[in-house]
Amino acid sequence: MTHYVGILEGDGDVWSIRIPDVPGCHGGGASPDQALSDTISALREVAQRYATRGIAMRDARPLQDVAADPETEFNSAVEIAVMVPLLLDRSRPVSANISLDAGLLEAIDAEAKRRGLTRSAFLASAARDKIIAAG
Repeated sequence: MTHYVGILEGDGDVWSIRIPDVPGCHGGGASPDQALSDTISALREVAQRYATRGIAMRDARPLQDVAADPETEFNSAVEIAVMVPLLLDRSRPVSANISLDAGLLEAIDAEAKRRGLTRSAFLASAARDKIIAAG
């Protein structure tokens, strides 16, 4: 999975992250975790928009290159570098055989049904949420 360097800044309940390698891509929230979650969603949306227009995403650079780039304007005294994963839909479903405890599978099926989702859609959504939360 590709990770882009994000620059986190903020205080109190106002936090933001910008991604220097993806101009105009940023997110925010009331906490660093919320800002990261918002930025992951924003990066995904930008990547999907680029793909539909046939525009290539800039390759993600290592932290050292981003921090050393004078255009980044990274101030390590007040900003923190974070890694932002790029989660892409490939628009091609694949089958995967997984093993789960029977009780867990029953709970998954019940919750998926309650939400009006298929088992696959529920598991994909749960996995995506977990990856985003982990940053």
